[in-house]
Amino acid sequence: MMGLMASDETRTETRTETRTEPRSSTPLGESPTRAPQAPGETPEAPGARPWTTWTTRLLLLGIVLAALNLRPAITSLGALLEEVRDGLGMSGSVAGLLTSVPPLCFAVFGVTAPRLARRFGPGAVVCAGMVALTAGLLIRPYAGGTAGFLAGTALALMGIAVSNVLMPVIVKRFFPDRVGSMTGLYSMALAFGTSIAAAATVPVTSALGGDWQPGLAVWAVLGAAAVLPWLPFVRQRTAPTAPDAAGEGAGEPGAARADGPARQSAEQPPLRITRSRTAWALAVFFGLQATAAYITMGWMAQIFRDAGVSAGTAGLLLAVIMMMGVPLAFVIPRVATRLPQQGPIVVVLGVCGLAGYAGLYFAPAGGAWVWALLLGISNCAFPLALTMVGMRARTGAGVAQLSAFAQSTGYLISIPGPLLVGVLYQHSGGWGLPIALMSALMVPQIAVGVLAGRNRTVEEEAAR
Repeated sequence: MMGLMASDETRTETRTETRTEPRSSTPLGESPTRAPQAPGETPEAPGARPWTTWTTRLLLLGIVLAALNLRPAITSLGALLEEVRDGLGMSGSVAGLLTSVPPLCFAVFGVTAPRLARRFGPGAVVCAGMVALTAGLLIRPYAGGTAGFLAGTALALMGIAVSNVLMPVIVKRFFPDRVGSMTGLYSMALAFGTSIAAAATVPVTSALGGDWQPGLAVWAVLGAAAVLPWLPFVRQRTAPTAPDAAGEGAGEPGAARADGPARQSAEQPPLRITRSRTAWALAVFFGLQATAAYITMGWMAQIFRDAGVSAGTAGLLLAVIMMMGVPLAFVIPRVATRLPQQGPIVVVLGVCGLAGYAGLYFAPAGGAWVWALLLGISNCAFPLALTMVGMRARTGAGVAQLSAFAQSTGYLISIPGPLLVGVLYQHSGGWGLPIALMSALMVPQIAVGVLAGRNRTVEEEAAR
């Protein structure tokens, strides 16, 4: 979803400010009239479809289906980690390495997404990503041995990585007046897909004969379904100039306009993003919340199982943690776009995480459902981070760079966490030290989240 249509140079000073410029009067269902091409703008690919109600709805469907596929490859593995370890003969340390593969792939491959999208168009990149995801999910259970399993997992995660980075960009580019609600929509779909995979993997595996291999491979069906809506957008290189092409309703407060004569080129020189303190704060916040998320997805079911909870119930508890993101992932971005600063939301989520880890330490089985709810709330730092990516840059190109920088850097930061948890678990023989590590990481997450939530833009800071 790179190669974005840039927005007005005028910065919105307050996220709650009332919009005064006139909105497009293009009726829903009609293709908006394209404004004159800005200098340097990538021309629309020959044969690209006109922007109509049909293509808008198809794009919405593609976003939702792609988001549904961004986590099942990980949480389905978490639910069957013990069976996979036994089947492949993995030690706890190797299993920890396996749970660190997702952030590693997201960091390595995610940074290439903006360049690929500028060259081929975001639709083509996301479509290819869903194809890679489907192939990886089919290959990894039957590749034979740990190395083959890791290779298939890496292929699936490569497809997820580019979509991870491009989702905020797609939203900013095609729905510039609905950053909050659209971020909430795909974050909600992401959380739903994550929780469904956690809850259904064990029962589906049992229904398929109890073998973990088809239990993991079955999620390729969902990946294949996500390929189809993106096929018409493979050659769609440009976004409509009229934001109302997306549908009815008033614009989101704080959303940047994408039309007008001041539109910048998608090929403009890149920002010196590393000069921005906000970009670094957002990258570290993203990395710490990703650390907590991948520890949760990779190890939480095992923590509950080791506490005496059955495998099926442990999968349901993991599903509850992820399912909390379904309603909250829609609410939090909308609330965040209406606040000048997002620090208070960061603090609330962090406190819930600390309380959940404390309960997990002292009474993992006795209060399991309560801890799952608290940790589920805390995990909603992810949609908040994505929302702040869209709010901390005022242009489409800025969002593209910030998304790639924050996610790639953040995922690099998160790589050691799941691996370290596996090492601590194997050498200590229990979950006390790993849970203490998770709790300790929540404190700096709150601190940098407050910094990232300040009302400023990376363009402003990088220009100083």
